[in-house]
Amino acid sequence: MTQKIAFFDIDGTLLDHQKKLPQQTIEAIQQLQDSGVYCAIATGRAPFMFEEIRQALGIESFVSFNGQYVVFEGKVVYENPLSTPHLAQMYQEAKINDHPMVFMSHEHMKASVSTSDHISESLSSLHIDYPEVEAAFFEQEKIYQALLFCEGDEIDSYRQTHHAFDFIRWHQFSVDVLPRGGSKAEGIDKMIEAAGMSTEQTYGFGDGLNDREMIEQVGTGIAMGNAMPEIKAIADHVTADVNEGGLVKAIYDIGLLK
Repeated sequence: MTQKIAFFDIDGTLLDHQKKLPQQTIEAIQQLQDSGVYCAIATGRAPFMFEEIRQALGIESFVSFNGQYVVFEGKVVYENPLSTPHLAQMYQEAKINDHPMVFMSHEHMKASVSTSDHISESLSSLHIDYPEVEAAFFEQEKIYQALLFCEGDEIDSYRQTHHAFDFIRWHQFSVDVLPRGGSKAEGIDKMIEAAGMSTEQTYGFGDGLNDREMIEQVGTGIAMGNAMPEIKAIADHVTADVNEGGLVKAIYDIGLLK
């Protein structure tokens, strides 16, 4: 199949800085689909966090948890959960360091503590409520991504000790915990394989550090104007800020729509 496929990050790409989905974005995605461009989401979020966005855009395929849980046309085609024994070891260290955690399955998220300013502030930036508390949740469910709440270089000791995981900071107080080598690019490869498509006709739109591998992997990588400098440096195209209509502008500038 030679069909073009476009992957869209959510925060700072599909959603503006106010966490709203602009009407012009909805219309552009619909026009892409009508013109034969296959559209999918590639995000660090869990599936239950963006169901309304999928419905608004008419998208049934997504790479979630930064590549660890991939769905194509409503069917799970790839799963890569965190190692439970290694997660247990890290959780014990986090408790000693007084660093709260959040554990996410494909359906739920649970916190390790009942109150934490770091959890509240980080998740509120995504307009997500404080999770229910269940510290042993990771022992009972497949966990595809965890959040570790710490500041600055406090993450360095975890990186040096817990080699089964990769750590990606997305907030001043929070870090994504992923399986080693897991990324949006890996998830995109799995979806392309399931769809019988080609990487040459892939497009990736993003702004954050967790978009690095995606931007490098796809045929054409597009960085939002609000993207991190490291992402702009490796992108094939840099567009305007998301609040200035950067996503729709890029779709036309690179020729996906005319």
